Amino acid sequence: MKKIKIIVVLLIVFVLVTGCSITTLDNNDFEKNVSTILSGKNRNYNVYFDGYKYNIPQGMKFVSKKEYNAVLQDVNNNKYYMYIDAISYYHKDKSNFEVDKTAYYSKELSYNDIEGYLQIEEIDYKYLVQFMYNYSKIECYVSKKDLNDSIINMAYILRSVKFNRSVLGSLIGDNTLSYNEEEYSLFDKKNKSEDFLDVVYENDDAYKEAVDEDEIDLDSE
Repeated sequence: MKKIKIIVVLLIVFVLVTGCSITTLDNNDFEKNVSTILSGKNRNYNVYFDGYKYNIPQGMKFVSKKEYNAVLQDVNNNKYYMYIDAISYYHKDKSNFEVDKTAYYSKELSYNDIEGYLQIEEIDYKYLVQFMYNYSKIECYVSKKDLNDSIINMAYILRSVKFNRSVLGSLIGDNTLSYNEEEYSLFDKKNKSEDFLDVVYENDDAYKEAVDEDEIDLDSE
């Protein structure tokens, strides 16, 4: 009994000292999981690039990266297409997302004064997930059995994105950053008519290689 009490006390002390908290997620409720994750705070980072950093969950890996785009892959071989919208962050653009009532799930998000949205569309018995939060966006196309885990991964990654405004200022300047002469903003997205993946596919050779040839090529900075 004394050993059990000592272990409990040590656990409590560990939580208080490290600031960690135990997060309980529901295997069948992605909406609750998103709220739980985005309401919390991130303290860990394992990805560092010029002007921003973030954390990817254990078990995930890079497939490729170019500029502000990255392709990630989880343990179930699902690919995640991520875009960091440094321009919108730098200029503090506001979201104009409109809920799509015809979608499987569509909701505007706001946690800790950070805006975003989560939209899920059922296409050919699979699910296209579009998750934007914290001036960053991830898309993936997964089966129903992987839907909840994928959304959890996305939420953890997007919550962790942290920008360095002074560094981005030196990189972006006065609207000097462009995407093949056409700025792409996550906040200007029209729910179905302008697909993020279409924009990336048409303008980024790294993505064409990753999608068409399934190559693993981490272009590190």
